[in-house]
Amino acid sequence: MKVRNCIAALVCWVLTVSAMAAPVEISGVKLEEAIDISGSRLQLNGAGIRYKAIFKVLVAGLYLGKKVATPEEVFAAPGPKRMSLTFLRDVDSQEFSKQFMKGFADNTGADEVAKLAPALARMSQLIAAQRKFLAGDTLTIDWIPGSGTVIAFKGQPQGQPFRESELMNGLLAMWVGKNPADPRLKDALLGKPS
Repeated sequence: MKVRNCIAALVCWVLTVSAMAAPVEISGVKLEEAIDISGSRLQLNGAGIRYKAIFKVLVAGLYLGKKVATPEEVFAAPGPKRMSLTFLRDVDSQEFSKQFMKGFADNTGADEVAKLAPALARMSQLIAAQRKFLAGDTLTIDWIPGSGTVIAFKGQPQGQPFRESELMNGLLAMWVGKNPADPRLKDALLGKPS
């Protein structure tokens, strides 16, 4: 009887762990519950869809070392961070770059924007150089302490890391700051039920 109870408990444990590790699927895009970046295990804090008017533009996922519920906690979270974007429709990269920079300016003080202007110009060029993001394309923004902010398209890092430590929080503020690109997406990234 004890062996049977131990086996039943083990089966339940395996099923629970498997269910916890299962990817989250949003609009056909699968996001892993946990990922490894630079030797650190990150958890999916939240994920959702970025809408523009009625159109689904992309699926975004925010990964941190532990789950948090406020923008302040996102900004203060130590260690690596990742913002993952998967496009749901074709998007002109120059237009996306303009919106990206506008979102940054809407959520960051003018002094900070001026200080980061060279980094923002380089980032804008990296994004615009892609010409077009096609449905299914990915863009990730990783903060790696000691290296900087790394931008990758389709899993391929673009250029050298951005060393400016303030840059990543400015980028995250576009999604979870005071003037987010999409308030519903902000709530989803902070793990709030919709």
